Amino acid sequence: MTYGGAVMHPMVKPALRRGWRDLNTVQFGMTPAHAMTLGPMDLATGSFLDLLNGTRGLELLREEGRRMNLPDGHVDGIVERLARAGLLDDARGGGPGADALRQKKEVLDRLRPDLASLSLTTSEPGDAMRQLAVRRSQRVQVRGAGRVGAVVASLLSGAGVGEVDVRDGGRVEPWDVAPGGLPAEAVGDRRDESARRAVRRAAPDRPPRRAAAQASQASQEEGDPGFALVIIAPRDDVAVHAPDPSAAEPLMSSGTPHLYAGVVEGTGVVGPLVLPGDTGCAGCLHESRTDRDPTWPRLVAQWRSGRQRQVRPCDLTLSTTVAGLAAAHALAFLDGRVPTSAGARWEVSVPGLHWHARPVWAHPACPCGAAERGKGEHPSEDGESHETMAVQRPSAQCRKASAKRPAGTWRAHV
Repeated sequence: MTYGGAVMHPMVKPALRRGWRDLNTVQFGMTPAHAMTLGPMDLATGSFLDLLNGTRGLELLREEGRRMNLPDGHVDGIVERLARAGLLDDARGGGPGADALRQKKEVLDRLRPDLASLSLTTSEPGDAMRQLAVRRSQRVQVRGAGRVGAVVASLLSGAGVGEVDVRDGGRVEPWDVAPGGLPAEAVGDRRDESARRAVRRAAPDRPPRRAAAQASQASQEEGDPGFALVIIAPRDDVAVHAPDPSAAEPLMSSGTPHLYAGVVEGTGVVGPLVLPGDTGCAGCLHESRTDRDPTWPRLVAQWRSGRQRQVRPCDLTLSTTVAGLAAAHALAFLDGRVPTSAGARWEVSVPGLHWHARPVWAHPACPCGAAERGKGEHPSEDGESHETMAVQRPSAQCRKASAKRPAGTWRAHV
């Protein structure tokens, strides 16, 4: 059995704790989102699972199976069974990018928790390592270097995104300082430069170099198509509550996906993730609000033209929570999934701290064209259906869903 041209070294995913429910049934994982059971399984096969640790190829595993008196073909059968259930990884899989990452031990050690987490949301052996390697080639821009934006940028950099650019104006104020974002010693420095230093500090290794002329040109282009994602995290609370559609026009015209995030008057907001032409955008949000409240444009005009308060309410714990969720949704998108912020704004307010989603439907009056193309519907979940053997995964957001449950399979109720 080979994957990507290399001999497979099977490994039961170590991210899932294992335990026997009874003499014939093994449970992989503890939490309902990822736990599953596999059976029937005898004790000899259960002991063989300990040998699936990524140190042996299939030939050596077959020899071990013969020494354990397992029937001919049993080793290949259990490996295939585990692979189809999404429980198997490949210690040498993932392609050339993964091989290059393995050569950087210190970098990979920093990213091992992220790799383990990716293994929970991928099915094919080697996919987690492949996705982690792909992150290192991606470019993201964060617009806004306040308590939310600077932390988002650092989180993405620390999670292995290869290049994270930050744009903002002015100089760091004392109230911009946040753990994981701009440090206290940056007060008085340029915001964008300070945020970029924070990004470099968070990175597991030095990001790939780009030509100076290319970087300068890209930074001046609002809708640089080289960015896989742009995150708009304004310090201005009006821009968080009522994002200006005209500010995103270059992103819309270039087809650049962008995600909104921020804090306004004690309410944290993540979303919408805008997939130009497919999901609701800032213009759709404005049109829908105007339909519900004809005075909305008048209010927005007053808020934007009114005298700015020097310090806006942005609770440190709330801003950090928003930054974490925004970064998680960004990573889900970068890893090839469609998170729940696509076509929706997730909101949470102090003191209750109860998250809820507000749909951002595509609006027929918006020139983005999403309403005509999608007829106002949310995008379907990403991922193709696949069958599993002797296992049933729980359904979950941002997961590849099982097409059907074969006979003799069931979900782990935990």
